[in-house]
Amino acid sequence: MSVENILLHLCTPVEWRSFLQVGAVAPPSLDEVGFVHLSTPEQVALPAQRLFAGRTDLVLLVVDPDAVAKAGVEVRWEPGVPGDPESMRFPHAYGAVPAAAVLAVLPYRPGPDGFTAPEVPVPDASFRAAHWEPSLVRRAADAEEPVTGGVAVRTSAYPASRMHNLLLIDRPHLTGADTVAAEADRALTAHGLHPVAQLSGLGADELAVALATAGWRIQQFDDLTAPAGPVAGGIADRVSEVELDVVRPVRAASWAATLPGATPEEIAQLVDREAGDARVVAIHHLAVLDGAAVVGTATLKRDGATAWIDGMETAPAHRGRGHGRALLARARELAAEHGCDLVALGADVADWPRDWYLRAGFTAAGTRFEATGPG
Repeated sequence: MSVENILLHLCTPVEWRSFLQVGAVAPPSLDEVGFVHLSTPEQVALPAQRLFAGRTDLVLLVVDPDAVAKAGVEVRWEPGVPGDPESMRFPHAYGAVPAAAVLAVLPYRPGPDGFTAPEVPVPDASFRAAHWEPSLVRRAADAEEPVTGGVAVRTSAYPASRMHNLLLIDRPHLTGADTVAAEADRALTAHGLHPVAQLSGLGADELAVALATAGWRIQQFDDLTAPAGPVAGGIADRVSEVELDVVRPVRAASWAATLPGATPEEIAQLVDREAGDARVVAIHHLAVLDGAAVVGTATLKRDGATAWIDGMETAPAHRGRGHGRALLARARELAAEHGCDLVALGADVADWPRDWYLRAGFTAAGTRFEATGPG
């Protein structure tokens, strides 16, 4: 898919979550005028400025036109509304757009002069994996502000979750270690939060080295991807989909072991943050049960055509029995059942699960760094 073929649908995160729930982008305009409004990246600023001037909570759904066509939905290029350039033709989808045709969900913010044409790279596997988690945390956050080289997000319900309260630096070549530290002090530490930054994109490795020299702890993660779909062997059959409350004790015990100094309130936040994420993406809690006991868990999070696997864990006494492979297989299978074509996850390059995922059929699609400041 080339940049020239990309189509966009402009909406709010709440609207997208409702579309995700029913499996289709079907806004009121579909009943009112018979089609779903789409735009190209060059066009989308026009409706954004006309309809949503000043709004800072919009997203762009990156739509694959081939997937729309395969669903039997016709896209016609037609004039816009009065005031749009007379020569401009907008893509109109005459039918509900499948949620599985949405390859990525991009936060869309106005600049000082309003909305402008966004930069939308080719939504290949690398792009989709790299933008999945930052998109989620930006939509889940209740505060966002620009910082040099990216944005800062804060989520007041889960201050203990560093994933939800951090700097997202996606243009690291535009900043430096001193600036990152100063921005973290202003946007995070001043609000009682720990200084944390995720670094991705051009210059991320150089900035990580500079921050390490300044005393920050650096972890390198690979984004790994695999096709959604069934895995041979039937091992997925041992996995059940359960509610968060079923896996809550296991998750809490795991966090308590990982963070021995954490308070019960902080542990509760780290477990409950998935309930917050469920406001913006679809979440499935998976478990391997031994009677009533949960001996293995994983979380599958869906966002259009891309799914994310998180929280993979097997109880120590039950390791070596294939439960992890079963959870991974069921996650890939479940993603396909909901129309996803790609699953992704993040793996610490210094930890053994990365190689285990590679042996399970995942491939490296990109690298990012997590920098944690002193204190």
